[in-house]
Amino acid sequence: QVQLVESGGGLVQPGGSLRLSCAAAGSIFSGYSMGWYRQPPGKARGLVATISADGRADYIESVKGRFTISRDNAKNTVYLQMNSLKSEDTGVYYCNGYGSNWSWGQGTQVTVSS
Repeated sequence: QVQLVESGGGLVQPGGSLRLSCAAAGSIFSGYSMGWYRQPPGKARGLVATISADGRADYIESVKGRFTISRDNAKNTVYLQMNSLKSEDTGVYYCNGYGSNWSWGQGTQVTVSS
């Protein structure tokens, strides 16, 4: 089992930026694809971006060109750089092993509002 701790969220104005971090405790992190997910208020959690074990990234259409997912296997950490934030990016952000059955962390709240 891998424990995941997300951080870096906050309140930001539209057009602003945030960088989220997800620290994973466990030795199997480097071999897994990782994903960032978000849960908007009153809606289900959904996938935002993924990164393979060898660093290939993929994004949902609505965040392409604005978000960048990256990973540091030496630090067991995955990041999500979010630029040009919009109100519809508001939600609780989680990371997890993509396709894994790992438990979810507590998430980090991102609120985009003026």
